[in-house]
Amino acid sequence: MKKLSDRILHFIKKEAVLTISGTAAIITMFIAPPNKEYLSHIDFRVLALLFCLMAAVAGFADNGVFLKLSYLLLKKVKTIRSLGVVLVLLCFVSSMWITNDVALITFVPFAIMILNIAGKSKEIIKIVVLQTVAANLGSMLTPVGNPQNLRLYSYYNLSITDFILITLPYAAFSLILILAAVLMTKKERLDIKINTAAGTEAAAKPYMIIVYSLLFLLSLACVIRLIDYKITFVIVLASILILDRKILMRVDYNLLLTFVFFFIFVGNIGSLPAIRDAFGQLLSGREFAVSVVASQVISNVPAAVLLSAFSSNYKALIIGTNIGGLGTLVASLASLISYKLYCRSENAKPPKYLAVFSLYNMIYLTALCLLYMLMSR
Repeated sequence: MKKLSDRILHFIKKEAVLTISGTAAIITMFIAPPNKEYLSHIDFRVLALLFCLMAAVAGFADNGVFLKLSYLLLKKVKTIRSLGVVLVLLCFVSSMWITNDVALITFVPFAIMILNIAGKSKEIIKIVVLQTVAANLGSMLTPVGNPQNLRLYSYYNLSITDFILITLPYAAFSLILILAAVLMTKKERLDIKINTAAGTEAAAKPYMIIVYSLLFLLSLACVIRLIDYKITFVIVLASILILDRKILMRVDYNLLLTFVFFFIFVGNIGSLPAIRDAFGQLLSGREFAVSVVASQVISNVPAAVLLSAFSSNYKALIIGTNIGGLGTLVASLASLISYKLYCRSENAKPPKYLAVFSLYNMIYLTALCLLYMLMSR
């Protein structure tokens, strides 16, 4: 019994957001008993797109595509400053297409390894923190950059152009802030050569890179509504089942289940007029502020799912939940990922990491909130 209770406690600690969303969904089932309308609460298009994108990106990672690109970019790196720029920009740019959490899972361990090889371990905390900020803010630009964007983009039936026009000024300003921080690093020369050959060894199955490229492009075509999500889901699932079944184990099903629970929770409370009116009054004219604050407590993905059901001000919610990913460690699930990855590294200093993380996050959160206030006048 003790082992079982320990496992349950470990799962709750590891998957806190999933546990909270599941509990919230179950509690609201007593208020709004299960019925045939439950299926209408669930956004199957978002779930299908998330699955397809995660599977395609997992296929790229499994074939070493991202690490090969990293090594190629590092060939001409001569100083610690340029190394920092490459490592941080990898997260900023890649997060726009492979999501912020995948970018950090891929490039944070890579950065720690490279900095240790280069004898610059003292720079690890700063670089990893900036990678985390870069992934959270770079992912803001596109609908596929993070789960909350995909939800809001789909829920409000936006065009890709409309979405990017909303986020572009904030993403551009974020890039300037991030580069300014990285460029403050001392311009010390690297005394050793990074073994770029290690990252350019042949992939296990080169033809699979083509397959996953096609599946990724198919998923993007579905995002911009050129192809029905049901057709896309069937093609992606069938291709993986036939060609590369192990990739199915790399999909984050906990994230998908978290979305299902929140869809049920939001649908249930939204079916109650009193609660719906109360949320509507709370949000009216305060969508940006509420989404930023809510993200600090429940993280920005649940905040986007919850608040979108009670407001039509999609611009404020898009910017609020993306900027709201800054601040506390739980504001973005991606931030928790990089923190855990850092803590596993040799000679990790979690208290120092949290201090540096909090400092940078609060500076960027304040700056971007001020930008929003200026642009909203």
